[in-house]
Amino acid sequence: MKKFQGIKLLVLDFDGTLADTLQVILDSMQSTLRVLNLPARSDAQCKAMIGLRLTEIPEHLFPELPGLGPTYAATYREEFAKFNTAGAVPLFPHVMETLHALADRGYMLSIASSRAHETLDKYLRDLQLEDIVTYVVAAEDVSHAKPDPEPVLKTLEHFNLKPQEVLVVGDTDFDILMGRHADCYTCGVTYGNGSRASMLEAGAHVLIDDFSQLLDLL
Repeated sequence: MKKFQGIKLLVLDFDGTLADTLQVILDSMQSTLRVLNLPARSDAQCKAMIGLRLTEIPEHLFPELPGLGPTYAATYREEFAKFNTAGAVPLFPHVMETLHALADRGYMLSIASSRAHETLDKYLRDLQLEDIVTYVVAAEDVSHAKPDPEPVLKTLEHFNLKPQEVLVVGDTDFDILMGRHADCYTCGVTYGNGSRASMLEAGAHVLIDDFSQLLDLL
């Protein structure tokens, strides 16, 4: 397996990489479509939208219906609050122990997510990640979301690091493209919401099937 040299920081996606939010997201999206009387879309079509900003999703699902972004986002947040019950979102296997092992080795850990601070910060508290993750870029912190490199570039500036000192880890082509556009190393996880093919096509330097395999890369 490929070894990365000189890495100081990992920029981690949240949904589908650290935590299994898939069912809550799909339930919320499908409920949103029903509430707004929008045409039906399959779970697979909805899943392909994960990683985009909420306001951007309608233009991909319903390009024939412009201007839905704000209404969709507001309704989704209401529906998400109904489905996001206590314990509904677990960490993926080996995430917690791997993060602690990485921190013990001296690696810095940050998150770049298309999720808003309101829910992301609560997840980090509830899942006991807020003390181990030292920097968070959420949806409202940037003007341009994934796959634009702005979330990573903002993180590089915060830590005063060079692109070659950073490994971006995510589960979709949006994450990989974000990292590649910032000239960073990238690692795709195959257990999340994206596909191996889409991440490889986006230019992932390596793919892993279990989060703990990060320890073998560094």
